[in-house]
Amino acid sequence: MNNEVNINKSKISKLIQEYPKGLVLLSSWLVSKGYQYELQQQYRKSGWLRSIGKGAMLKSGDRLLLSGAIAALQLQANINIHFGGRSALDLNGAAHYLQISQPEATLFAPGKTKLPSWFMNNKWDINYVIFKESLFRDDTVGLVKYLDAGIEMNISNSCRAIMECLSLCPNEFSLKEAYELMEGLSTLRPNHVQELLKECKSVKTKRLFLYFAERAGHSWFKYIDIAAIDLGSGNRSLVNNGVLIPKYKLVLPKELAE
Repeated sequence: MNNEVNINKSKISKLIQEYPKGLVLLSSWLVSKGYQYELQQQYRKSGWLRSIGKGAMLKSGDRLLLSGAIAALQLQANINIHFGGRSALDLNGAAHYLQISQPEATLFAPGKTKLPSWFMNNKWDINYVIFKESLFRDDTVGLVKYLDAGIEMNISNSCRAIMECLSLCPNEFSLKEAYELMEGLSTLRPNHVQELLKECKSVKTKRLFLYFAERAGHSWFKYIDIAAIDLGSGNRSLVNNGVLIPKYKLVLPKELAE
């Protein structure tokens, strides 16, 4: 019996030390790591772990971190949700000017993604909004590893992130702000841009991306093979009483068309 107690103490010690503070631990995933349900129950009774909803726990004393929840959804539950758009540009250091509005994390997930109740019902350290859309044929294209205080997760790279912003224009994201963000993206890699433009399913997003990049005068733009990208047909009007950009068949506000 004493040997069993020592083994269990050794295992909880390993669990406490091995996983970063704030990482949500999913019960089914812990089983796959050798922590059976009975053992998890014992740890909860002993105060080592605390439940934050069905099938999800935190180490006692850990805060409810949004990054810890996203990492668990990605790596333990295999759910494709990530920090994208403006938030990913911030994390990548690509959004350098003051954001007037209250900071709010922008999360992206494919259209039919179902999120567990433990995630939806908890109050995390950061407010967030989830945009459910399938912008790319391959939902994983343009995602990169990001480390937040020991918590590893996938976020959008800068190229995917600006496309996510553009996909929300003009109703949920400002065209002016999207262009200002594009102006700062002078170091995008042409091969990444080409891949994402080919994978992107939104004609509006692709046309806006190319127009804004060309207007900003980025040196990488000349390496993009526009002929290889499906830009659809017909005009796309994003504002009333706007100005037509003939090359990209976009109707935009006058200040962005000059």
